[in-house]
Amino acid sequence: MTHPAPIELTVVSAGYAPVKGTAHRPYDVVELAPSGAVGDRGLCLVDLEQHRVLRTIQNPRLLTVLARRAGDRLEVTVPGAAPLAAPIEPTGESVTCDYWGRPVELRVLAGPHADLLGDHLGKRVTLTAAPPATVVYDGAGVTLVGTASLRELGERAGLDLLAESARFRATLVVETDEPYVEETWLGRDLAAGDARLRAGVPIPRCAVIDHSPTTGEKDVRLLKTLASYRPLNGAGEPVFGIYAQVTTAATVNS
Repeated sequence: MTHPAPIELTVVSAGYAPVKGTAHRPYDVVELAPSGAVGDRGLCLVDLEQHRVLRTIQNPRLLTVLARRAGDRLEVTVPGAAPLAAPIEPTGESVTCDYWGRPVELRVLAGPHADLLGDHLGKRVTLTAAPPATVVYDGAGVTLVGTASLRELGERAGLDLLAESARFRATLVVETDEPYVEETWLGRDLAAGDARLRAGVPIPRCAVIDHSPTTGEKDVRLLKTLASYRPLNGAGEPVFGIYAQVTTAATVNS
């Protein structure tokens, strides 16, 4: 039995956030591993009083935080303050926190970042390290959105979503000619340079997409627009883009 040739992807942009919930940043080169983009959401902030991973929808000011990680050194920038770059070191402690109804075990980190970020968010937070693909929606390491889908939704909403694709925090934005064609790829093999991926199910969306990816302010009603014409999952959430699983690790250029 012959298998269809992989769908060749043209990557328009690639990006991720080193600290979960912070600004989605583009990178010229992203390393894809079986767990997803290397470094993607490898760190997260937790509320130790509630033993809960901070959710962006409840803490939209996270979107205004710029984070960049290089090995054991993390740089964070919040509005109105100079960048803070310092090492992050494990304390030897671990903590189990709730992440959307499931427990995740995280390693507590030492460093000055938590104080700066806590002041910015207006609450006490702790910086932790998460195992790969732990603090993601369903364990799928990569998310993918097509340019035609962004254009079509943007026309309906009166927005240039190609310029604001960070609202959807996709690992890969890929060139497409037909809106939502990526949702027809379920089970197909995809090629992004030397990387290979397996296309998965559509991504259910929440109100985070209504928040500006730079200011964190709720400035549009994209979720309502999506819900007016797109398929809904069992929870009533509209879908946009797809999940994908990396089957052959490699770097991807954008």
